[in-house]
Amino acid sequence: MTSAFTRTVELEVNGASFARTINVRRNLADFLRHDLGLTGTHVGCEHGVCGACTVLVDGQSVRACLMLAVQAHGKAVTTIEGLAPSPGVLHPLQAALHKHHGLQCGFCTPGMLTTLVELLNTTPNPTAHDVRIAISGNLCRCTGYEGIVAAALEAAEVIAASKEASK
Repeated sequence: MTSAFTRTVELEVNGASFARTINVRRNLADFLRHDLGLTGTHVGCEHGVCGACTVLVDGQSVRACLMLAVQAHGKAVTTIEGLAPSPGVLHPLQAALHKHHGLQCGFCTPGMLTTLVELLNTTPNPTAHDVRIAISGNLCRCTGYEGIVAAALEAAEVIAASKEASK
């Protein structure tokens, strides 16, 4: 039952359909973490500045701390938990981050990955400059960004080779 302060939200998260009645003021990050148990979406600054909470909504990166969950009604949300193609198989970007030591404490990693997945989907052959511009809204205090940039460039090559091989 809904009231003036609640709404039923129906959306797809990582390929699964969900319907929940929630408070209209609940942000998407809290909905994902507390209502759906998807704790991979990290909450840092809660002001949209750090990028840790970034998820994909209909393929576009969004700060989940700034978006209300009701705004995601009818949309497809992808979180860090939904990036891997199957259990035990990493997304090429995840594998490249591991290889290039592009993650350390891991706090920024979910937001970095979703931001870079959007970049790789829209810019199949990015330059280092393209990668740096894409992640300029994601703060990382551990890595110095070099490994992240190298990982994104390698992942772009792996994805391109995979697409070429499947032709």
